[in-house]
Amino acid sequence: MSALIDRLVAQILSLDVNLLACQARLAAATDGEALHDLRVGVRRLRSLLRPLRGLPGVEQLEDAASEVGRVTTPIRDREVLAAYLHQHGQHAPADRRTAQLQGEYAAVASGPELAQLLMVLDAFPRFLRAAQHQGLLGGLRQCIEKRLARQWRILGDALQDPAHDRHRLRLLIKRVRYGADAYPDLARLPAKAVKRLKEAQAVLGDWHDCWQWLAQAEHELDLLPCMAVWRRTMLKAEARSDQVLDKLCADCFQG
Repeated sequence: MSALIDRLVAQILSLDVNLLACQARLAAATDGEALHDLRVGVRRLRSLLRPLRGLPGVEQLEDAASEVGRVTTPIRDREVLAAYLHQHGQHAPADRRTAQLQGEYAAVASGPELAQLLMVLDAFPRFLRAAQHQGLLGGLRQCIEKRLARQWRILGDALQDPAHDRHRLRLLIKRVRYGADAYPDLARLPAKAVKRLKEAQAVLGDWHDCWQWLAQAEHELDLLPCMAVWRRTMLKAEARSDQVLDKLCADCFQG
């Protein structure tokens, strides 16, 4: 148990340092990957915390991480769309979106959401150590294993539902995959699972991008020239996702 807590504390401290570095990069506008790296760090933190729910300080830290995710999601979506538009020769609409980003990066770096997350995150290892010393972490390993296994069962049930929803499946796949990344020795996934989960997440991500951009194009008229391509791409991604999800289900949940 002590080794597990030590690893948790080490991961928390590493994430804290990483997020502080991302904050500095955003504030100084040093590169175009700072926001993405910030969101990856927040995602890893949330994956680490999800199986720990109920422990002191976890709820406050999850709430703070969720707020950073909320305020950065539309900015990241704009980044991804601008990059796509540049790659496909739509430079004017890409430039209009890119022009917004510098101010938004600075706002995230100095915003209350990130400040709150960093403050709560800094204190969290002390909560863990205090809970450990008070004997509140008995059975933690078994609790984490149980919660990770439950996430896997929920995904399996959703995959085997003929009326499955791609949006929900995408979120469930991300949750299982990132949970396994956070706790590789406790997730106990089937041998083929990591590869299949990665494939499924990628193709569902392509589908989701097109679905989201088509919705945006209904009220952002400079995107209208892209709609025909997005419709075709979304249909191809739907067909591809069905194949990949069938493989995931067959390899990991049947037999």
